[in-house]
Amino acid sequence: MGIEVLDEEKAGDRLRKLTVRAGGVSADEMAIHVLLPRDWSPRTTWPLLTLHHGGLDDSSSWIRHTDVERLSRNDDVLIVMPDGGRFGGYADWRSGPQWQTFHVHQVHAVMRDRYNAGDRRAVAGVSGGGYGALQGAAANPGTFRYAAALSGPCTIRSAISSITLLAATGIAGRVNPFAMWGVPFVHDRHWRAADPLHLAAGLRGTGLYVSCGMTGRPGPLDPAAPWSAANLAEPLVRSTIRPFLRRLRALGIPVTTHLYRDGTHSWPYWRRELHRVWPSLMESLR
Repeated sequence: MGIEVLDEEKAGDRLRKLTVRAGGVSADEMAIHVLLPRDWSPRTTWPLLTLHHGGLDDSSSWIRHTDVERLSRNDDVLIVMPDGGRFGGYADWRSGPQWQTFHVHQVHAVMRDRYNAGDRRAVAGVSGGGYGALQGAAANPGTFRYAAALSGPCTIRSAISSITLLAATGIAGRVNPFAMWGVPFVHDRHWRAADPLHLAAGLRGTGLYVSCGMTGRPGPLDPAAPWSAANLAEPLVRSTIRPFLRRLRALGIPVTTHLYRDGTHSWPYWRRELHRVWPSLMESLR
């Protein structure tokens, strides 16, 4: 079951908003935001960059919170920003939506048919979308030339990450969390199939960028604001990065990292990291 495009809105000079329905993930209408190259033409095949949002967000977040439109204005790259669900929106569930199939295969098919996207592809994401970038690339070796995870969990099978993800999916996502990957250890086959660390060998040949704050404390890009529970997300992500990097080293797979000291789990830091990784993303697509 593929994607049905219901409407296309011209939301800006280069920005398009597609309203779609994809029965494989949701019965509700969803949005896919697209940034066209400045000189887009249907006679040209365009490289494709996919940008994934985090939990409790949507496909418009990259436009609202970053300057990706300005940043990409001189790059001959097609950029797609698909919806990913409130939570758990990047893996194929054990019982439920098939998000990885949607993001990796079906969205690409729509971009190919509608905007002439080619097979040169890169992916980046923030928070849960960063996990989605790594997981989608690792589960589909050779599909993406580059994958960047900005404050994204790099493994889901450690005790702290599995408990946190299950709780967040159940509370914030308002769905049965065990429908996603099943019960830890009992259904470990499903957890392994969605775990970037377990799938890391599939990242061979893909350029990688991983960034995260080390402490979660407010840093130079944070306004003067009281501490919040969201700050705990960065130390949690950090705890998943170390075993992932050890696994990559054991496999001989190179990765670029930026593990900065202070900074919260928030868009000001992800915007900065997008600028840091942008030249590598663009180089991989040339």
